[in-house]
Amino acid sequence: MAQFVTPPILLTGMSGGGLSTAAKVLEDKGYFVAHNLPPVLIVELLELCAQDDSPVDKVAVVTDVRSRMFPGSLLETFDQLRERDMQPTVLFMDARDDVLIRRFDSVRRTHPLQGEDTLKVGIRRERDAIASVRAGADIILDTTNLSVHDLRRAIEASFGPLGSQKQHVTVESFGFKHGSPRDADLVVDVRFLPNPYWVQELRPYRGTDAPVADYVLSQPSAEEFINRFMSMLDSMLAGYHHEGKNFITVGVGCTGGHHRSVAVAEEIAHRLREAGKVDVSVLHRDFERD
Repeated sequence: MAQFVTPPILLTGMSGGGLSTAAKVLEDKGYFVAHNLPPVLIVELLELCAQDDSPVDKVAVVTDVRSRMFPGSLLETFDQLRERDMQPTVLFMDARDDVLIRRFDSVRRTHPLQGEDTLKVGIRRERDAIASVRAGADIILDTTNLSVHDLRRAIEASFGPLGSQKQHVTVESFGFKHGSPRDADLVVDVRFLPNPYWVQELRPYRGTDAPVADYVLSQPSAEEFINRFMSMLDSMLAGYHHEGKNFITVGVGCTGGHHRSVAVAEEIAHRLREAGKVDVSVLHRDFERD
């Protein structure tokens, strides 16, 4: 059997977590996307797509709570695919309960597991049902604070280099006043650095602009911190690799997500790219927020 050049993607997660948007992004990137297949049919589809004469070289399967009403489990499906040497990349979409409730209310939909109970009960049932799937996911995207455009950028950042055998590190800047990213594997706080916001001539700029980046990175404490952090991260990446974790998200936070975290995130990404051991992407979550 032929093998995929790009690993197949299994797209799953919470209802209202952004599955439809993620599927559209993957379609735009040239993936053949199959929606709501029962777990027992996922293996058959991927085997068909992996044949030498298949017209499909990139495939993604969306499976939500409705699909899981059929016999079989996603965890069993993952095992069957790995036994066939078709290592899928599992992307799990999530969001806070209050955000999921707001999204369902805005489109006037009921939750698939709600029944005669409240929307909150339906969401809790779904969380319980798929907790093990979330725990085994390669990538968890928390869409709580992401706009549709932010979500598109996050997915494109995660799946751009999928053909590579390297680990992939996403360095994500954010502002603590908007909440820390729940999908980050590691979060660092750079609010100890002097804040360019209080320098009148720097306030209009962002951390990607040279005046702010120079101001932040020229601080002796910034240089010392980044040097120590890169050393720690290097050893952590080796440990992640040993454990089979190939997608890592590093969150870098400051107050608003405009200046310090952006500059430091860019510098961390730059050093990772120079080292050449991993694929790197950068996401500035709160860059355009007030």
